[in-house]
Amino acid sequence: MEEMYVHLLETLPTIVLIIIAIVSLTILSKSADFLVDEAVSLSIQWGIPKSIIGATIVSLGTTLPEASVSVLAAMQGNPHLALGNGVGSIIADTGLILGLAAIIGYLPIDQKTLNRQGRIQIGSAALLVVLALPMFGRNNEGIIHQWMGFLLLTLLIIYLYMMIRWAKNGTEGFEKLDVIKSPAIFQIAKLIFAISMVILSSKILIPSIELTAIRFGIPQSIIAATLVAFGTSLPELTTAIAAVRKGHGELAVGNIIGADILNVLFVVGAAAAVTSKGLAVDASFYKLQFPAMMIILLAFRRFAKSKDHRINKKEGFVLVSLYLTYIILSYTWI
Repeated sequence: MEEMYVHLLETLPTIVLIIIAIVSLTILSKSADFLVDEAVSLSIQWGIPKSIIGATIVSLGTTLPEASVSVLAAMQGNPHLALGNGVGSIIADTGLILGLAAIIGYLPIDQKTLNRQGRIQIGSAALLVVLALPMFGRNNEGIIHQWMGFLLLTLLIIYLYMMIRWAKNGTEGFEKLDVIKSPAIFQIAKLIFAISMVILSSKILIPSIELTAIRFGIPQSIIAATLVAFGTSLPELTTAIAAVRKGHGELAVGNIIGADILNVLFVVGAAAAVTSKGLAVDASFYKLQFPAMMIILLAFRRFAKSKDHRINKKEGFVLVSLYLTYIILSYTWI
């Protein structure tokens, strides 16, 4: 199906591609607004903190593009894309998206969420680096073996179970607001619809912009750095910006922390589990991707532990600068 509509886009005039990109971006933005509204409404109605909703339901939905791309890449024998997509998404989510969100608006940090999920965020990334070490691979080359994929998926199940447990015990101090209640099944259905629209519109937006860029003669390296690198993170980007604009910064932070965890346990785990050969780890991951991932995650945690319990604009600029440095080094150093 995806190849069919990409082929269809290739036959269209450039002006039509631009119009499709604008319409897709509009739908993506509106869908993200709707997603935030429904997630906040659901969290209030169920008495669950917005950071918990952001780190579970919203994160699972917005991480689906990364998971689908990585699993398909692994099945087609492209392990570098599968692993690179997961690691690159963590770098983009934490550096670019949280950085922009902090620059655009107020980005509060729920310290209880940070202490719980933040540790899992750092721990899951560190675990991925350890599993990728050459000592666990073959012929001095790192490999994320199939059994490691199943291990990560098992940890994913445990993580989701823990999140449910925390949600049940996390209503103390929760801000109670009056909302128009509707049956839970309708709330969930609207949330699923919003997530589906975010994912669908991003899948149409990416190839339309990429084809337009190619026709205007923009180098493929630039396309990769600006589109492929964070293309699957567009749902997180639009959701985070929409959340901050609406005054729900904690939802954006919860979404990104949850997405970082899922990019390891869900995206990389599923990609490794579907192939008996595992995911080969290119030497560039040890030289740049893994160090960049850990530096950005540790910088975020350092900023999030500040006394005012927020990430300010200056710290947001630092996160974005770290991401841009990573992009530049990707095409000049490796």
